[in-house]
Amino acid sequence: MSVLDRAKSWMQLIKREVVVYQKVLRHPRTPWHARIVLGLALAYLVSPIDLIPDPIPVLGQLDDLLIVPGLVTLALKLIPAEVVTECRAQVGEGHIADN
Repeated sequence: MSVLDRAKSWMQLIKREVVVYQKVLRHPRTPWHARIVLGLALAYLVSPIDLIPDPIPVLGQLDDLLIVPGLVTLALKLIPAEVVTECRAQVGEGHIADN
């Protein structure tokens, strides 16, 4: 598998996971505190505002690589596993358009 193929596959996985997290945010069984944490992670991911500015070498990108996965991991621990599994199954079945 070429580097380009791996990159495309990785980007598709990220896009799919973002859709899963959007569904999890809207799921009625998702606790409110998990919604806040997951919402913060998604907002930080797309926000132009960083805690450490990107022009600072290494540290600028490192905060994105630590903060977003950390918040997502925390949120997923707060959400019942059945909710995440159900949302992943919906996305896997092709329900991406049901946002």
